[in-house]
Amino acid sequence: MNAPGQVEHVRRRNVALVLGALRTDGPVTRTELARRTGLAKATVGSIVGDLESAGLAAETGELTGARGRPGRAVALTGEDVVGLGLEVNVDFVSTVSLDVAGTVQHAETVPVGSRSPRDVVADVARRRLKELRADGSRVAGMTVAVPGLVGADRRTVRWAPNLDWHEVDLGTELDAATGLSGTTVDNDANCAAIGEAHHGAAAGAGSALYVTGTVGIGAGWVVDGTLMRGAAGFAGEVGHLPFGAPDAECACGRHGCWEASVGLRAMLAEVDIEAGGTPWQTAEQVAARAAADPAVADHLGMIGQRLGHGLAALSGVVDPEVIVLGGYFVPLADWLLASAESAIDDRLIFADLHRPELRLSPLDLQSAALGAAEESLTTVLTGGLD
Repeated sequence: MNAPGQVEHVRRRNVALVLGALRTDGPVTRTELARRTGLAKATVGSIVGDLESAGLAAETGELTGARGRPGRAVALTGEDVVGLGLEVNVDFVSTVSLDVAGTVQHAETVPVGSRSPRDVVADVARRRLKELRADGSRVAGMTVAVPGLVGADRRTVRWAPNLDWHEVDLGTELDAATGLSGTTVDNDANCAAIGEAHHGAAAGAGSALYVTGTVGIGAGWVVDGTLMRGAAGFAGEVGHLPFGAPDAECACGRHGCWEASVGLRAMLAEVDIEAGGTPWQTAEQVAARAAADPAVADHLGMIGQRLGHGLAALSGVVDPEVIVLGGYFVPLADWLLASAESAIDDRLIFADLHRPELRLSPLDLQSAALGAAEESLTTVLTGGLD
């Protein structure tokens, strides 16, 4: 006889298989769901019935099956069941509301301006939850992405040097500000890697490395859909690896960090231009200058070379299929990519056998917030809710 815990584990696994198939493949018949998940038809029928009762799935019409009679197609619905994701950074706060079917219901980016990022993220979270509740949405959870190290409790920001945060219990703060319970916190590059794997440039890649380009430089590594977190959850802190100029001072207090040579502030200092708005808006202004000023273009080429040297080192360690560049790297790709690729070819020992494909994020500044929203739906998508 199976123990109750074993039965629950099997139930959750089966529900997750059905939800995953519907989310990935779209409307299919129950027979096709059974084939794709390897589950018995009766099991699939029972799970679909539960999903329909919960408002997460519905029949959409008839589809002709591969054999026999046509079957009625089942599709995910659940537009009113959403995960809320936020990213708090030095210059901006982004937020994304994502429903169970994987559709973005709302996305926005708010400049921090002269306010504290801590106050802005609390205000944005409070406002979005109020709007979602007013619309009758069921909020499955909230996850906040931060540019720093997050504790094993997934609630505490252990260290975020660019925000000057040390041991900040952000989860508890936001629960108190919003009336929610169980807010989780994660690293911004980890969240962005999840967002890219599910919705962006890394979709379909077996091994993808996401590198974020804001004030800080971070990375998230996804293999077969699973985020590689490391022993303490701190994997991906590549911005503080010694890939930069030895005399470049970093916000962490050290010298020679990669982000001190290729981060947003380092780039702006190189081209002698002041920040204006979000990292994306600032990069667009730099792009306009580079198009008209060869000296600015040359400086960006040097930034691209430093970027490529670091990417070559990372590629030699994890050998990704794809490297996705996000943040300010995207608007400046015309001036960065060629020199970055040349530097990778020069430094990566196996570049002639395999060089990772560089791709640009299509998600603007929303990739981390989108990945955070995806994480907020984990309990639902893994069958953890009744």
